[in-house]
Amino acid sequence: MPHEHRARPLAITLAHRALIIGLRGRTMRGMEYSDQRAAPLRNNRAFATTRWSVVIAAGRNSSPDSRGALESLCKVYWYPLYAYVRRRVPDVSEAQDLTQAFFAELLEKNYVGTATPERGRFRAFLLTAFKHFLSKEWEKAKAQKRGGGRAPIPLDFESADSSFCIEPASGLTAEQLYDQEWAVTLLGQIMERLKEEFERAGKARQFEELKGFIIGDHSGTTYSQAAARLDMSEAAAKKAGSRMRQRYRELLREEIAQTVTGPDQVDDELRNLFATLSL
Repeated sequence: MPHEHRARPLAITLAHRALIIGLRGRTMRGMEYSDQRAAPLRNNRAFATTRWSVVIAAGRNSSPDSRGALESLCKVYWYPLYAYVRRRVPDVSEAQDLTQAFFAELLEKNYVGTATPERGRFRAFLLTAFKHFLSKEWEKAKAQKRGGGRAPIPLDFESADSSFCIEPASGLTAEQLYDQEWAVTLLGQIMERLKEEFERAGKARQFEELKGFIIGDHSGTTYSQAAARLDMSEAAAKKAGSRMRQRYRELLREEIAQTVTGPDQVDDELRNLFATLSL
């Protein structure tokens, strides 16, 4: 089955990996996991209401808050599942139908009510639930349109498919592809959040000029050149770049914390992320 690669929102370079490694062993300073206390975010995002731990806690009651939090996570991380099923299903339309139908059932039948501590990572929960769903669908071999025409979460298949190139000889299993696309999606989400913060602060140009120094994809541009375009000193540009890297790290930890059930899992998930990007 062909292997798809999304057009990466950022380059995954050695410098980028080094940035991730630098997070290892750090504590979750200032981050609370109580349902009543959210992590102190600079952009005032409602972090507590989108944590996977909140979804699990509320899942058995199928509360509106639980569904909203689950939808929020699914909207960001649906693509790795689509990449997984495309690796296993030769027909594009069928893969799209199965992906959409899965999310319909995920929300309507309250799958999160069955979540256990052993399935504490949202990444692992999604893939396990999806495999179970696919197994049921293939066993039943339904002829009718899957998902009943419902679209509970807007999944932009057209945009996604147009961004990919087909590489038949990828060497990755469907599970490895899922993990890799999860990592890429997560890192892209971090960069988007960082961009939004800079735009709100009126520093969009600074972000565009310095973002390459975060991920090691600055195409030979020097700090001196970036500083000249920003009308600041080289020292000031380097300091701004350092602050940007630090904020990137903070956002990465916060984003990962949304997909695990406790602070003890964050560093382990970071290690898994790094290993996945090395495939």
